Amino acid sequence: MSKTNAMRILDKNKVTYVIHEYDNEDGQIHGAAVAEKINKPAEIVFKTLVTHSKQDLFVFVIPVAEELDLKKAAKAAGEKKIEMLPMKELQQWTGYIRGGCSPVGMKKLFPTYIDLSAADLEKMLVSAGKVGLQMELNPQHLKGIVSATFIDLTSDDPA
Repeated sequence: MSKTNAMRILDKNKVTYVIHEYDNEDGQIHGAAVAEKINKPAEIVFKTLVTHSKQDLFVFVIPVAEELDLKKAAKAAGEKKIEMLPMKELQQWTGYIRGGCSPVGMKKLFPTYIDLSAADLEKMLVSAGKVGLQMELNPQHLKGIVSATFIDLTSDDPA
């Protein structure tokens, strides 16, 4: 397995992490499927969502089973309105593709927010920067690497 940008950054900063590989041949790369494939509870598996307000990009890391509350996201980012970055623009801005978008190692460090539910976890999982790879690490370490803020980001309404 070759190292991804995200892994190289963690190595350089001496952050401990564990890689979990999963089979993505079936095309099931959405969060709940990934959590099941790596045999981890969905509460500790997080997805990385990229949003924008005009030309400014913002990164949100939330549990895979949750929905990002765009009002809370906009408030966190200090913007009036925020929307999801169109999928076709994801790679051009971040260097990552859908299903392999890691909060670590994007083309540049965008303001990053991690859902408050991660703050008290011992371990969380995020994409390692490639479809089929998840990395397990301490949420506080992730926060430090990407200069993130822990904040309530998910929708209060049951989906």
